[in-house]
Amino acid sequence: MRQEVYRRLNKPRTDDLNKVDIEWRPDSIVDDALRHWDETIDEWIYPAKSYFVAICYATWIADDFQEDFYEVLDDPDLLPDDPYFVPYSEAEETYDQILSEVEFTDGGMVTDVLKYYDEEMAG
Repeated sequence: MRQEVYRRLNKPRTDDLNKVDIEWRPDSIVDDALRHWDETIDEWIYPAKSYFVAICYATWIADDFQEDFYEVLDDPDLLPDDPYFVPYSEAEETYDQILSEVEFTDGGMVTDVLKYYDEEMAG
């Protein structure tokens, strides 16, 4: 609900996918998603970025609101404005591959995504 209120009150947003060039790479989702934790990436690589952001948001929501991580990750409304987001139950193998290899740190693009999360969850 907080995400929706934030998005309705704050337009235009810098994460509007209609205003950026997207690189579509469905054959390298796991590798591209993992890069987001290690590197600063200047490209909008999809669908990997959606997996990365979903894992970040699910982690923080689960921690902040004492929710089950996998239930949050499986919520179809987790990333309401992301047309490339896939809930956990629809891509378990891909998510599990990413989660088995990721070290969740504040490196790479995590701090940028955390800024959006904090703005959306401020309340």
